[in-house]
Amino acid sequence: MRCTRLAAAAALLAVVLATACSPPAAEPADPGPPAAPATPAAPGPAATPGAAPEDVLTGLDVPWSVAFLGDTPLISTRERAEVLEPAADGGTRVVGTVPDVAPSGEGGLLGLAVADGYLYTYATTADGNRVDRFPLEGDPGALRLGPREPVLDGIPAASKHDGGRIAVGPDGMLYVGTGDAGQRDAAQDPGSLAGKILRVTPDGDVPADNPFPGSPVWSLGHRNVQGLAWSDDGTLYATEFGQDTWDELNVITPGANYGWPVVEGVAGREGYVDPVQQWTPDAASPSGVAFLDGTLYVANLKGSVLRAVPAAEPGTAVDLFAGTYGRLRDAVASPDGSLWLVTGNTDGRGTPRTGDDRILRVPLR
Repeated sequence: MRCTRLAAAAALLAVVLATACSPPAAEPADPGPPAAPATPAAPGPAATPGAAPEDVLTGLDVPWSVAFLGDTPLISTRERAEVLEPAADGGTRVVGTVPDVAPSGEGGLLGLAVADGYLYTYATTADGNRVDRFPLEGDPGALRLGPREPVLDGIPAASKHDGGRIAVGPDGMLYVGTGDAGQRDAAQDPGSLAGKILRVTPDGDVPADNPFPGSPVWSLGHRNVQGLAWSDDGTLYATEFGQDTWDELNVITPGANYGWPVVEGVAGREGYVDPVQQWTPDAASPSGVAFLDGTLYVANLKGSVLRAVPAAEPGTAVDLFAGTYGRLRDAVASPDGSLWLVTGNTDGRGTPRTGDDRILRVPLR
C-alpha cells in the first residue's frame, strides 16, 4: 500500500538528513530581541470589500473548511464528520459522513479539497491523522460520497496541533499542512510527518521532484499549519500558529526549514527561514488563507479579524471586520470571484452569536 511505502520512506529520510536538517543538539534558541510587528499599509484595491458581507449559510455546527465542486460548495463539520452541500430549502444536506473519524480537541474532520471528481479529506482517527479521497457521485443537490480510497496516513494526531489544511496546487499535486501534534521535536525530525508541509500526487505517491527523494516532505520546522494558498506567480504561502510569541505568514520554499521549535518568528538565524510577517497570538491565530486579485486574505481565530496582505508587500497588512463576526476559521476564493469566510464560534473557544456558525460571502472591488 502506498501509505506504508511513504512511512518507510520518511523513516529512511531521517537517516539521510540527520546532519543536514537537524538543529544543534540541546542548544537553546537565541533569537535575540523580537522584531516588531509589521506596520500596516494599504495593500491595494482588492483589500476593500465591494459591499457588506452576506450570509450564505447559517446554523452550522463547527464548520472547518469549504471546497468547491464547480459552483457547488462542500463544507466539512469537525465534530460530526459530515460533508454538507447547500439544500434547496436554504439549509444544508449531508453528502456523506467520513468513516472512522475520532473528534478530540482540535481534531476531527478538517480540511477539504476537490480535484478531478474526487473529494479529498483530512481527518483525525484513532490511529492518527490521514488523507483520503472519495469519488463524488450524483449531481449538485443530490451529491453523495463514493467508496473511500486511502491517500496518505501515518500523520501524528493529538488533541491539539493537528494542522489539517489540504489544497491542490497549480502543479496538480496535493499539499498537506500538518501540526507537531504536541511533539515539538517532531517538527525537526525529517522522518516524521508531523510539523511539515507534505506534497504527494493525487493518488498518494511521492512526486519525483520532491526535495527529499522518496519522501512526501516539502518543508519542515512548522508548529501548526492551517492555511495554504498560491499567488498568481506560483508562490506558496502558509499560515502557522506560533506558541506564546509569534504567529507567522511564511513563503514556502521546497526543502526549507522554518525553525520550530528552535526559533519562533523572525530570528535571523542561519539555517532557518524567517516569516514574511508575524503577529502576536492574541491578534491573530491565523487559520485559512485565500489569494484573490493580488491580495492574501488571512482568517484569524483569536484575533477575530480578516487580514488583507498584498502579495507585492507581504510584510504589510490591513485589518477588516475586526470583531464583527467573531472567530474566523477559513477564507476561500469562490468561483464567482468573491471571498467566502467561515466563522468558528461554535468550536468551544468562541462565543456563538445568533445564526452561528455561518458562511459569509464578501464581494470585492
